Amino acid sequence: MLVKAEQMLNGFSELLGKISAILFVLMLINVFVDVVMRYVFNDVSIGMQEMEWHLFSSMFMLGVPYTLTAGGHVRVDLVYERMSNKIQCWIDIFGGLILLIPFCALVGYYGVGFAREAFELGEGSGDPGGLPYRWIIKAVIPFAFFATAIAGLGLILGRINELRNNKNHNNPQVTL
Repeated sequence: MLVKAEQMLNGFSELLGKISAILFVLMLINVFVDVVMRYVFNDVSIGMQEMEWHLFSSMFMLGVPYTLTAGGHVRVDLVYERMSNKIQCWIDIFGGLILLIPFCALVGYYGVGFAREAFELGEGSGDPGGLPYRWIIKAVIPFAFFATAIAGLGLILGRINELRNNKNHNNPQVTL
């Protein structure tokens, strides 16, 4: 049962990784069009420039859960890599339960109010020609943190499964 739950949670993170990859391609296209418009046609678009950072922010934030699932997150490997697999599992379990999930839940909780306020105010860009609906990008913040908490739960379940089965699958690599 825990293995199925781990697979389901990791599947969600994989989906976010695919969405992040699509956002990356869209951002590249946006930057290319913006540069061509600016230097070939001498036409500057504030909306295109704002879309660049909206896409970049979304790509980055939605890529974090995938990175955690794929084992690509940053940690202090000088110490961690020299420990036994069992100790690594316990560090990941307690680190996820004590640090990762509470932090993500806290930022996600307060981020919902942040996005809701932007929605209720009808917040948009302050620049002429900028993008309306600023609440959309602000809503990505709590979603990304809740998704990272879900990825952390998947990591914790994976490490529990590893301890229960005495297997060393040491952060299985997820591929897109």
